[in-house]
Amino acid sequence: MEIISSLSGWEFLLRYMHFLAGVCWIGVLWYFNFIQTPFFGTELGGQAKSAVTRGLVPNALWWFRWGAMFTFITGWFIVMMKLHTGVSLGDPYMTKILTGGLMGTFMWANVWFVIWPAQQVVIANAENVAAGGEPNPEAAARAGRAGVASRTNTLFSIPMLFFMGSASHLPFFLTGNNDTAYWLVAGAIILFAEAQALIGPGTPTQKPLTTVSGTIHAGLALTLVLYLVGIFIN
Repeated sequence: MEIISSLSGWEFLLRYMHFLAGVCWIGVLWYFNFIQTPFFGTELGGQAKSAVTRGLVPNALWWFRWGAMFTFITGWFIVMMKLHTGVSLGDPYMTKILTGGLMGTFMWANVWFVIWPAQQVVIANAENVAAGGEPNPEAAARAGRAGVASRTNTLFSIPMLFFMGSASHLPFFLTGNNDTAYWLVAGAIILFAEAQALIGPGTPTQKPLTTVSGTIHAGLALTLVLYLVGIFIN
């Protein structure tokens, strides 16, 4: 049973758990943004929105937030294990992993501290209205903020996956030494994008996140910008 008696075996198991949790998390994220939200914008979706919000959304959010949590925990355990086995912070591998990890950490924080609290208000409001109560005037604004944070996470997911994959599978990109100039530029770009989820206009119609295609194109553009930063600055 070398898989549980060796350090490399435990690293593989952590990575396997990281993949499983990440597929669950990003899969539900993309479902919300690519399928459910556009459906709610249709006539039929508008009619079904209350029932879906009360019936399907709470279950989907359970898998969503716990997928995020286990992806976050296992990811940082893998980073600590790499450091323990002698991979230095200045290693190009760590530069790429930590770039993806920074975006993943913001995504995790958005899930637990922006999206989930806001969706609790939205779900409670839908249940209250369905029971004949008065709508909560705060619910619409909280739904808007959750929508922007969710679209921001979708934006981040595209470069995040690129940097996680490139660390092991794009050898010519493994350059640089995690230096200050790289993190000042890349960090500022990532922080600017994250600020839109926290302090930008609380509306899911905010450009360039207006549409699914706009979000995907913005994510690809962010990937390209960060890639060029990694090539020319690091």
